[in-house]
Amino acid sequence: MTSRSKPILRLGIPKGSLQETTFLLFRRAGFDIRVASRSYYPEIGDPEIECILIRAQEMARYVAQGVLDVGITGIDWTLENKAQVTELADLRAPWPNYGAVRWVVAVKQDSSIQSPKDLEGKRIATEVVELTRQYLKGHGVQAQLEFSWGATEVKPPLLADAIVDVTETGSSLRANDLRIVDTVLESTPRLIANRESHQDDTKRRKMERLLLMLRGAIQAVGQVGLMLNAPRENLSAVLSLLPALGKPTVSPLSDGDWVAINTIVEESVVTELVPGLVEAGARGIVEYPLNKIIE
Repeated sequence: MTSRSKPILRLGIPKGSLQETTFLLFRRAGFDIRVASRSYYPEIGDPEIECILIRAQEMARYVAQGVLDVGITGIDWTLENKAQVTELADLRAPWPNYGAVRWVVAVKQDSSIQSPKDLEGKRIATEVVELTRQYLKGHGVQAQLEFSWGATEVKPPLLADAIVDVTETGSSLRANDLRIVDTVLESTPRLIANRESHQDDTKRRKMERLLLMLRGAIQAVGQVGLMLNAPRENLSAVLSLLPALGKPTVSPLSDGDWVAINTIVEESVVTELVPGLVEAGARGIVEYPLNKIIE
């Protein structure tokens, strides 16, 4: 029995709201990743990677310090921690918690605050004190900042004049009778690396390979493959219906009067596309799921 080789990369997986979607991303990318109940050390099907669950709020700090070689966190927390890291990629994807979120200034509906300038001298509660400080500095405004440990949206008007809070749809703010005054920052999940680790040839190559597979999984979101056969005389009509990613692959069949077509399309168009293909003469249409598209 051979011993397990020493991992090349120590990878931070965000614990909390991003965790399950991150696991989904890695599985779609081809990594067998799982974590036992109460464990902070997920197992991943790659002996060259060691995983640890870390809160997204802390991820950039540990990557900057070199405790982790690479990690996933929002750009908001990298900026909040003023972490000196190398950003490898924006991992935005149309999955829960992997789209763009906004940090916004919000106040009660009846508040007199209408613009950033109206925050002068006001009390602002937020979890992102550094981001808010930089935002106010950019507007030439001085205000009293207070760190919020949670439930920030319930603090106006008694505990704070305004808040800076994160929102995806704005529904929680509206439910608490709040309105948005301005956007402080739009944030998406990023793959970040320790600067020294990124300079190491072996580690950088491993990071690049990891990123290639993650990007391939994101690229495949919402796409499906289609295989179909068509009479050669109908080929032009069939191809004209295919909104393909790149050019469809056309191959001859044993029957010289027919060809096989393989292509990739948006899953959302399949229900309209397939009947049209049948009308154009296509037969033997097979739709199949995609995990990755490597361009």
